[in-house]
Amino acid sequence: MHAAFFLLLGASLARFLLRHPGEPRTPWIIALSVTLALLYALPSPLAALTRKDPASYSSGPALGAAPGARRLLWLGTVVAVWVVLVVLAPSFAWCAVPLFYSGLRTLATRAALALVAVLTAFVVAAQLELAGRFDPNLLLAPPAVAAVAAAVFVHTQRQAARQRGLIDDLIRTRRELAATERREGTLAERQRLSMEIHDTLAQGLSSQQMLLQAADRLWDTDPARARAHVRTAESITERGLAEARRFVHDLAPADLADGGGLPEALRALARRESDATLTVRFHFHAEGSPVPLRDRVGSALLRIAQGALANVREHAHATTAAVTLTLLDDQVVLDVADDGRGFTPPAAGVVSAGVRGHGLPAIRARAGRLGGTLTIESAPGEGTVLSVSIPLESRS
Repeated sequence: MHAAFFLLLGASLARFLLRHPGEPRTPWIIALSVTLALLYALPSPLAALTRKDPASYSSGPALGAAPGARRLLWLGTVVAVWVVLVVLAPSFAWCAVPLFYSGLRTLATRAALALVAVLTAFVVAAQLELAGRFDPNLLLAPPAVAAVAAAVFVHTQRQAARQRGLIDDLIRTRRELAATERREGTLAERQRLSMEIHDTLAQGLSSQQMLLQAADRLWDTDPARARAHVRTAESITERGLAEARRFVHDLAPADLADGGGLPEALRALARRESDATLTVRFHFHAEGSPVPLRDRVGSALLRIAQGALANVREHAHATTAAVTLTLLDDQVVLDVADDGRGFTPPAAGVVSAGVRGHGLPAIRARAGRLGGTLTIESAPGEGTVLSVSIPLESRS
């Protein structure tokens, strides 16, 4: 549009000079043409092209937005100089077309359309004066051109405004989605650390406390057993440190990292818990043919067993507990049964007032992440059987 303005201005000046050589008004026409060109080029229209965002002018201000005083002054000066040029030389009338767009970009819609109507009237008058006679084509063509130009511009601006609105909505939605994903990631990592701490560090500290309390009671009467308890607590501390380092980096449990597989890891866990608990004997039994398990499945089942044995040790008041790993063709099942006092199991997703801690929710969450299920069979005074089954097709 800027190029078209300068092309029309230059063509109008050339036409005037060719058709009116030696005219007394020629210096005024040249001076006004140069002034109009400078006014159009120097202020805001072309200056916008040097901004960091060149689209800031090409897209124009929002349709119907109030213009600034500086831009209004610029537009009024350009139109005034053009009007004087048209009065002196009607051939400059067609420079109005780029001015239509300048007005539409600068003014509110109604004011811009009024300016287009005024400029169109000048164009019609100038063309009739050049023709020297009445011509219906000259009377109707300029308003038609002006109407088409204004309609196209207004439609384009409205479309651009809708598009900008859609883009703003998209950007806002993407930001909200990114924030939601960050929150979900933070909560997921917090839940992971919470479950890992509950199933490793917290249980290890609980065992250490029991062992050290027992050692304190036996220190004077049975120093050998007391020292044995202290050494067991020391080994639990060492293993707890190893587990802490591994779950911080989201690595497999240390028992699985030893390469013995899940059955050996569960057997070692049952043996350690028996040594640490003193009052509960844990037994492990494996059934079925060995099936290769993915790391996530093995880690989850080992952590589930740790949490379940901790619940038995702390809450069941049991004397014996059995850990059974059953490997089937389509699923792997982990059962933990004890002969303790039992309880009334809460429904899935319901936290009972009588159940404290993170044990059962963590076990349910670990099983659910792998497409598995948790089943609890218990009643007051009848012991508890906890069963977790994970389908093998969900091992990834």
